[in-house]
Amino acid sequence: MRPPCPVVALPTLLSRLRACRSASHALQCHALLLTSGHLAASPLRLSNLLLLALASVPGAAALADAVFVRLPEPAPRDPFPWNTAIRLHAPARPRAALLYFARMRRCGVRPDAYTFPAVLKACGCAPGCRAGLLVHAEAVRRGLGADLFTVNALISFYCRILDCRSGRKVFDEAGGVSRDLVSWNSMVAGYVGCGEMGLAQELFDEMPQRDAFSWGTLIDGHGKQGGAGVDRARELFDQMPERDLVCWNSMIDGYARHGRMDEARSLFEEMPERNVISWSIVIDGHVRCGEAKEALEYFQSMLRCGVRPDTVAAVGAISACAQLGALEQGRWLHSYLEKKVLSDVVVQTALMDMYMKCGRLDIAMLIFESMAERSVVTWNVMIVGLGTHSYGLDAVMMFRRMEAERVAVDDLSVLAILTACTHAGLVSEGLEIFHRMKKDFGIDPKVEHYGALVDLLGRAGHLDQARHAIETMPMEPTPELWGSLLAACRSHSCVELAELSVERLANLGADDSGVYVLLSNIYADEGMWGDVLRIRKLMSDEGMRKDIGRSVIEVDGEIHEFVNGGGSHLCTDQIYLMLWNLSKMVASI
Repeated sequence: MRPPCPVVALPTLLSRLRACRSASHALQCHALLLTSGHLAASPLRLSNLLLLALASVPGAAALADAVFVRLPEPAPRDPFPWNTAIRLHAPARPRAALLYFARMRRCGVRPDAYTFPAVLKACGCAPGCRAGLLVHAEAVRRGLGADLFTVNALISFYCRILDCRSGRKVFDEAGGVSRDLVSWNSMVAGYVGCGEMGLAQELFDEMPQRDAFSWGTLIDGHGKQGGAGVDRARELFDQMPERDLVCWNSMIDGYARHGRMDEARSLFEEMPERNVISWSIVIDGHVRCGEAKEALEYFQSMLRCGVRPDTVAAVGAISACAQLGALEQGRWLHSYLEKKVLSDVVVQTALMDMYMKCGRLDIAMLIFESMAERSVVTWNVMIVGLGTHSYGLDAVMMFRRMEAERVAVDDLSVLAILTACTHAGLVSEGLEIFHRMKKDFGIDPKVEHYGALVDLLGRAGHLDQARHAIETMPMEPTPELWGSLLAACRSHSCVELAELSVERLANLGADDSGVYVLLSNIYADEGMWGDVLRIRKLMSDEGMRKDIGRSVIEVDGEIHEFVNGGGSHLCTDQIYLMLWNLSKMVASI
């Protein structure tokens, strides 16, 4: 017979409760309170203490429900447990928080100054929820409309639902008595969130005092505007009396977001301290600018500094491997991330994409089938990968499987399957899915979908249908559509339609050197040498030059880059000697 569990003394349990830092720890304390009989002896007091402990524990909303259902009947008149339950649910389960508030009112519990900020936060987090307007009215009716915490919550709520005018009205009506630094910061952040940078700057200039959050909010807002906005952000950054890590990261992100990587790197090197976010911004910035080699160098530097990568840094490094086709580095990265237990759905999807782009469809498929959960992006990546590798029918089957498993098809899913059908020449399947977009998936075709449709028809030689699709689409055709048709004209030797496409591109101001090179090649294929010379003279007169070609390969885990006409590689002489020998061998066959 097992001995009974020793009863833990109440002071010990209360001490453990105050030290709670995780949901699992709080769950243990709750279990001990139940099994020891202490909770039954003093349910309301201990439940309130347990809820108080849970208020500072992330992810404890479900446990709050378990505590709440054990409260004695009738329901407590004290608003504290209600407020705590609402606050715990507000960020992740806002509608559950609103249900608690509704039940609280039905039970006749009077809301206090701590109730409305929590409820308004839930209203702001619930998509499409306008209940905050009713909550505002009730706060005013109960005499709490001018309470400082309620005022700040109202400003944040209105700005979150992009109603800055109402937020500003609350701000102005509060006056100096019911406004503090949080009120000013909330209003400035609201303007920034709505893209009203002029109004945000005006209010910032009026602020009686500022903190790092005030500066950081405005720097981040200007940085996202691009162009002169980034320069204005730098002016503010330089004016800051004291800079915290968040402001440094915001400024670097502003540069990186708009491709100004030289300035981002320079500022990164000046940082007095860095965190994983700093590294992630620079890595991701290089990847988005197509500088994959530099991104991997920064990732390796981050590891040497002992900084553990987060999801953004990991995905950035994986994407860099995908851009370079660096399979060995990608496999090492895969192994490293598995050891560090950093393998969520985002990372696994990025790994799938990398293996697809490196030609290892088999490994990508293994990852896909082993995933415990898949996002719609995961399915899209799988479909694109299958199509890129000319497994068009498999891509169509994957799309059907996606529908069968009731995964919500989005516009990128349709774009992925249309692209897959294009690569495999599955015209009828692609047309069928395109025509189902509105009826079956509730998706209005965008210009990208028409682009995929034109590419599908053009590659298959249905040039008249492709032209008809461009000329009858409900939006203005983009240069990419005419460029796609132009490329198809070369494949199918259609000079007349090629000339029309170039004319349309010229009207759109998109007739760059690549367009005329392609037209010249079409003329050359047809033996129209007079037109070839005419195009080359036109390009010369206009000062057009062909873009320099580049290629990248991985050898023994090292990345090598080659530039057309360049001779800077260490092994240039050996490479040319090998090419000369190969040419002789081919010539002798």
